[in-house]
Amino acid sequence: MADKDTTELVAQVPLFSDLDKRELSQVAESMKRREFSAGQEIAREGESGVGFFVIESGNAKVTVHGDERRRLGPGDYFGEIALIAQGARTATVTADTDMVAHGMTFWDFRPLVEGNASIAWKLLQAFAKTYGQDETS
Repeated sequence: MADKDTTELVAQVPLFSDLDKRELSQVAESMKRREFSAGQEIAREGESGVGFFVIESGNAKVTVHGDERRRLGPGDYFGEIALIAQGARTATVTADTDMVAHGMTFWDFRPLVEGNASIAWKLLQAFAKTYGQDETS
């Protein structure tokens, strides 16, 4: 069973916001706690990405072609496209401070959605809403 804090952290992610408590708990159970040291690269631009992360504590910076694009902190997340596409990372994410995050790999995520149609449908809708909209829709 996932702990309450991890479940609450997952609930903050827009991708998972439509899931009910049981479904959120299932997602949280699939995540593993990871610790990163200040200066450690978590994801490298151009390399394959297999992980999705939600930050519990600490801060990170996101760079594209060496230019800083944004800062991440507790409750922020990255790598959601890697849960489905497993493509190359579009940015480098580096821990600015010691950081704790909860991560899920593609191979943890896939059985979760394959075994739960309700979660799969809600996530499909969330992805479509977030990434599939354009001005002609």
